[in-house]
Amino acid sequence: EVQLVQSGAELRNPGASVKVSCKALGYIFTSYYIDWVRQAPGQGLEWMGRIDPENNGTKYARNFQDRVTFAADTSTNTAYVELTSLRIEDTAVCYCATRSNSGDCWGQGTQVTVSV
Repeated sequence: EVQLVQSGAELRNPGASVKVSCKALGYIFTSYYIDWVRQAPGQGLEWMGRIDPENNGTKYARNFQDRVTFAADTSTNTAYVELTSLRIEDTAVCYCATRSNSGDCWGQGTQVTVSV
C-alpha cells in the first residue's frame, strides 16, 4: 500500500534548474525520511541526500551541497528535490525512496535530461 509517485520527465539546458516531485501514498508522510537517489547512464546509484518530512530537516550529500535543495509539503504529502546550475553530466534518473517498518519503497523514477 505504501507508494511513491514521481513527476514526469524533464529536459533542461545546461545552467538551468529542475524540480522533481514525489507524492507519498498509503502511509503517514511524516513517519519516515524521504531519500533522493540518482543513477546516471551506465553508472551506479548515487545518494543525493534525505529529508525528514516531519520538520523539513535535511542532510545533503557533500558533492551536491551547493546545488541541491529538498522540501516537503505535509499538506499534499509531497517531497521535492531541486537541482540548480545543471550540467550535462547531471543527466540521470532520479528516484525518491523511503524505508518503512515493512520495507523499502521506491518511486518509479524521473528522467532528467540536460542537453544543449
